Order: sequence, then structure tokens, then C-alpha cells
Amino acid sequence: MLKPGDNAPTIEVPDADMHPINTANYLGEKNLVLYFYPKDDTPGCTIEAQDFSDLKDEFDALDTLVFGVSRDTCVSHAEFRDKYGLSIDLVADVDGQACKAYGVWRERERNGEKVMTLVRSTFIIDKQGIVREALYDVKPKSHAEQVLALVGQL
Repeated sequence: MLKPGDNAPTIEVPDADMHPINTANYLGEKNLVLYFYPKDDTPGCTIEAQDFSDLKDEFDALDTLVFGVSRDTCVSHAEFRDKYGLSIDLVADVDGQACKAYGVWRERERNGEKVMTLVRSTFIIDKQGIVREALYDVKPKSHAEQVLALVGQL
């Protein structure tokens, strides 16, 4: 598990429009918020994405980019973005490399069976590429506001 003070793993994943996003490109320029969520167009994930989108201008004012990361495809992300008018970038980690690098792809027991699931988690990364906050098992409601307050302390 990543913790504050760790170097953030660099990831390269496509956004909803299939443009490559490489987190290393923002070093020295932008803070990053990477929030990992289980699935496009589900109730909790929709709340979280809409809340982050509603606060996009505030994050921009703090030199911070927000990326929503899930294992959904670029097409799924584009449909999700367009359906709800989301303004944040959604990136597709179809092969799970980013989820594994950030330690959010974990085994859990569900209905007596062990299954692999994505743990809803958020990482705040400063301009030097250092993890400043690592938040695991977060709840969607009001989470974006909590993250904005933490970014404001950088």
C-alpha cells in the first residue's frame, strides 16, 4: 500500500478520447488527484464523478488535475462522461497496471467467495511526484470536497 511520502508510481493510460496520459508529464507543473473507482455509470461512482466535476474550477485554481481511474474502456468512459456532462478526465486502466501499481486491486471476500475488486481510493500527488495523501476505502458522498480541502493544504 502506498502511504504519504512515497514516490507516486508513474502511469500511462488512455483518456476517454484515447489520448495517452502519462503522469510523469506533469512533474514540476501540476499537483495530481488520482481517484480510483470501481465502474462507470453506477450510483456511487456517478456521485463521485459529478462532485469532482462540480469542483473542477477550484482544483484548477490550485494547479491540480483530477483523473478518475477505472478498469472500464475508453468507450465506456466517453459514454459516462457524455451522459453526465463530466468535466474531469477519466482514464482507462483496462489491463489493471495502474490499479496494481497503486495497490487498489485487491482480493476480497464476497458471498463466501474470494474475488478481485478495485478498492475505491484516492491519491493526492504534489508537483514533485510525492504522494501527500493516500485514502483507501473512501465513500463517494462529499469525498471530492474532502480532497479539495486536502489539496488546499499543499
